[in-house]
Amino acid sequence: MSAEPRPPADHTDASGQPVTQDGPAAGPPRQTDPGRQRLPDDPGWRRLLAAARRSLERTGGRLDVAVTLTSPTDAERLLIIGISGAHRSAGSARLSVRLSDVDDHLRAVHGVGLRDLLSAAFPLRNRPAEAQREARAREALLTAARAGRHANAGWYGAWLDTLRRDGTLTRAVRTGLPFRDVLRVLDALPAPDEPVPVFADRVLDDTKALAEGPLRGLVLRALAAWQQLPVPAGGEPERALWESVGLVPDDLASQVLVLNVPATGGPLGRWLTEAADAGVPVRVTLHQLRLTPLTLTCDEIFVCENPAVLRAATSALGPQAPPLICTEGVPSVAVHTLLRAAQNTLIRWRNDLDWTGVRLTAAALARHQTAVPWRMTTTEYEPAAVSGPAMIGAPAPTPWDPPLFDAMRRAGRAVMEERLIDLLLNDLREAGRRRPSGSAVLT
Repeated sequence: MSAEPRPPADHTDASGQPVTQDGPAAGPPRQTDPGRQRLPDDPGWRRLLAAARRSLERTGGRLDVAVTLTSPTDAERLLIIGISGAHRSAGSARLSVRLSDVDDHLRAVHGVGLRDLLSAAFPLRNRPAEAQREARAREALLTAARAGRHANAGWYGAWLDTLRRDGTLTRAVRTGLPFRDVLRVLDALPAPDEPVPVFADRVLDDTKALAEGPLRGLVLRALAAWQQLPVPAGGEPERALWESVGLVPDDLASQVLVLNVPATGGPLGRWLTEAADAGVPVRVTLHQLRLTPLTLTCDEIFVCENPAVLRAATSALGPQAPPLICTEGVPSVAVHTLLRAAQNTLIRWRNDLDWTGVRLTAAALARHQTAVPWRMTTTEYEPAAVSGPAMIGAPAPTPWDPPLFDAMRRAGRAVMEERLIDLLLNDLREAGRRRPSGSAVLT
């Protein structure tokens, strides 16, 4: 008995199966087809399967949608004709086909569904489900953050909002960034002038946790938001940022520049007193300050921000200058440690008259009970603010002189200490005259 003839074929599809005007030629479906493994690399199938993968991943696996190929090749056109059973002209600029038709065709001809075929190469993603999981995970991180120690602080909310908007929280969810460790660190700050490795061991059970890596970067970014400073790239700005919250990266790098600050207590006390008698500036490290208990033997100390002020006082006044400490920007732990050795001493504090400067002054006045502002009022600011660099950063209140805040907002100009140096030297000269003659030590 002769075999039943096959219907006439207009052409064959990309898999080699005969295709008529009415669609794929009839015949029993293939249960197994070794050739299906080559379909993703077939010229007719390659772009169609790539488009199908994108669509399935985007929609969560839906087959009731169509994909479109632009500028189809002849092999792609013939394949889509074979799948859909509808003729498409050679001049078509765009060809669309429903994924359900592609799935039916694959099952009939190759014995495998569309999803299974694509998953054989590498798993299909379910992007809607992923997005939902990420959203839940982000919200869990935000919930934990909102329960943190600093949750009511303005900088903290702004920091969290930035992390949400720039994708940092999403990256934390996707890549496992240690965001909860960041929260643990922030909840433990400020620290009591503690070495960074000791702090890391106490809080994170790992002395090297803050030495390098993404956790260190995330913490520094949070501290920069806290202190309203740019995120440092290393070096001195980074050290200052750590020390602003009571963490000491290196007790030799933490220093304070002083002029005529007499003291008692161990070798350092003698060195400071001898330098004060000679009117010679010296640098003191935190390491030295921790060697022996120290007491400053003076009843008044001036604090400035810029070394130019201390240098000018050294040149103009020498041993006659009153005790003067220079913070050189953000006060180091060494600065605060030295000032803690000043018992019942009046501390006259100043910084540059910009937003960072008034923020630092406010922090110093809150930290040191005997501290008062030194030339940090509207009286000094307004005459000098007719020119100068533009104010940058977020405005900060000036509770010791509320009109100063309004004046700085209006003028929008920073007044650096160097512009006031003559006025500051006059204050230092007058204070020097009040000191007992013949000795830098007040008893």
